[in-house]
Amino acid sequence: MGRLDGKVALVSGGASGIGAAHVRLFTREGAKVVSGDIQEDLGARVAAEVNEAGGQVTFVRLDVTSADSWAAAVATAVSRFGALTTLVNNAGIYHPGGVTEETDEGWQRMIAINQTGVWYGMRAAMPELAKSGNGAVVNISSLYGMVGSPGSLSYHATKAAVRLMSKSAALEFVQQGVRVNTILPGQIRTPILGDLTPEMDAAIKAAIPMGRMGDPEDIAYGSVYLCSDEAKYVTGAELVIDAGWSIP
Repeated sequence: MGRLDGKVALVSGGASGIGAAHVRLFTREGAKVVSGDIQEDLGARVAAEVNEAGGQVTFVRLDVTSADSWAAAVATAVSRFGALTTLVNNAGIYHPGGVTEETDEGWQRMIAINQTGVWYGMRAAMPELAKSGNGAVVNISSLYGMVGSPGSLSYHATKAAVRLMSKSAALEFVQQGVRVNTILPGQIRTPILGDLTPEMDAAIKAAIPMGRMGDPEDIAYGSVYLCSDEAKYVTGAELVIDAGWSIP
């Protein structure tokens, strides 16, 4: 406990799944958190639960495709908690669509949320992160940012972009006291998967060496390390959390 004492974190997509796991775990480790999401009722409910348990969370409506929304979220962190030391760019979507199946609308929406949203988040937060002198960014990519699969072209494109955006930002801000790292989750049981049939569930598990999907907390624990002072010598890194799925 206390690995994030003194940290003030902004977490996008904090209403459910991996984002909600970050909100809960970060507060347990001592961080003060601003949780942002467009799912206002759910996000407020998570924040209330954490606050009732003794954590410190402020929920804000955050549309990651809006620069103004990001600016407001950063301003809330500073006004509410006095600083911003940590950013977790977690919000994301998935829909299938290959080279000929993907639509213009689907392509643009995927890029706006999964890729442009990460840029907007870093752009809005970097001045405050640099002021802290010990800032940390974790951008959530995906194993699908490393390996290909048929039928998910735009998702692969955005998650691969996040990897290189993170490395570029890491080099740009390393002398300003901000570390930027990436986590690449494998199959994690979250709402983004939707409703799986028993056959689909079995097929996914069969492809994973550990034989099971991960929990959202498995990713959040990786972020705790990367955002803590334990990782003070780590920037531009990629942490794959996938139960060995990428090994073969």
